[in-house]
Amino acid sequence: MAFESLSDKFQNIFKNMRRKGKLTEDDVKAALKEVKMALLEADVSFKVVKTFMKSVQEKAIGQDVMNGLNPGQMVIKIVSDELTSLMGSETTELKLKGGNDVTVLMMMGLQGAGKTTTCAKLAARLKSRGRKPLIAACDVYRPAAIKQLQVSAAKVNVPVFEMGTEVKPPMIAEAAVRYARENGYNVLMLDTAGRLQIDESMMEELQEIRQKVEVDQTILVVDAMTGQDAVNVASAFEEKIGIDGVILTKLDGDTRGGAALSIRAACGKPILYVGMGEKPEDLEQFYPDRMSSRILGMGDVMSLIEKAQANLNEDRAREMEAKFRKAAFGFDDYLESMEQMKKMGGMSSILKMLPGMGGSQLSQLEDSIDESQMKRTEAIILSMTPKERANPDLLNQSRKIRIAKGAGVDISEVNILVKQFDQARKLMKQFGGKMGGKRRGGLRLPFGGGLF
Repeated sequence: MAFESLSDKFQNIFKNMRRKGKLTEDDVKAALKEVKMALLEADVSFKVVKTFMKSVQEKAIGQDVMNGLNPGQMVIKIVSDELTSLMGSETTELKLKGGNDVTVLMMMGLQGAGKTTTCAKLAARLKSRGRKPLIAACDVYRPAAIKQLQVSAAKVNVPVFEMGTEVKPPMIAEAAVRYARENGYNVLMLDTAGRLQIDESMMEELQEIRQKVEVDQTILVVDAMTGQDAVNVASAFEEKIGIDGVILTKLDGDTRGGAALSIRAACGKPILYVGMGEKPEDLEQFYPDRMSSRILGMGDVMSLIEKAQANLNEDRAREMEAKFRKAAFGFDDYLESMEQMKKMGGMSSILKMLPGMGGSQLSQLEDSIDESQMKRTEAIILSMTPKERANPDLLNQSRKIRIAKGAGVDISEVNILVKQFDQARKLMKQFGGKMGGKRRGGLRLPFGGGLF
């Protein structure tokens, strides 16, 4: 998982600082030396680390900190603020034209960075915000590139403009702009050819596309797992073509996260979005302050609230809350709550955003979550009749045996699920109104999130 090792190290460093209470200058210098090593091991550019540490040290050893009531917490805040500043401080949005004007986005990147799937994810995001996107297939070199784009775009119901592999990409881009204007599309994304490495001929092709059509923004898609190489790639594209923003992919993978911390400082261009998974909704807006909070193990509650608001229907959540208060919920409600949790990225995704859940502690919790068990639970519930799901009191032994056979599980699993369900209902009756949903950012979240 991204930043797991870095987050773990930071939490240990700061835990030791908090224990000491009053800090000496030597204590701060020793802690910051560990911070420096942690950043270098996370594959953050040496030049970036050097500048970062100079700024932190100047502020952390100041008189206000050393004589403060809680110098440990003040040092942590300084590191957090500097991390945020390193990644850009403010969130940067895509600049899109208003009305029916077509905004042309040229998507660039090396092969394997996930550019084509990112095009589809970004199109889905724009579509959900009322835009009408179109993707142009400008990669005519890689085998099956057009087909891959069509498959990815079909998943999010976004059309693809293509002219086959015989037409040159600058001509395709020019025709796509005309088609977009004539058919009411207001965002056109040019999915250009990837490269195995920085390639002069393909760089020239990107320049030709810019000469043929008026490109509003050039977006570089970079694989976060490539570490410092991502910074080198960004610098090369900025020098040859010019980039307006960066999308970091695979930030959920086994990466040390150095690219996210280096790329803004190295090439001066903002990170717009980060890819945190395979699903279309896993392309997240990049918030420097929230990423800093995640790295330092302080969670990201704001993103969690926004995910809940985007994926949970408030009216339905209120209905479920009323059922929970009266202990009148059935297995259909349980299934729905599991589905809502899936839409939010699953339990692992939710855990990552909770304070104190970074590093090895998160790994241990994730290991304890048995996703296959959740699938078996779903199979058990789906093997019940509608009447049984609505009224769990009907579940006698013979019905449980039939359900177990239908779900392909042992009868003991059915008994455990039914027992847990009964216990949850008893708990609801016992506490009544005290255990309804809780207000979070104007939305009521259903109890349990799919887990009793």
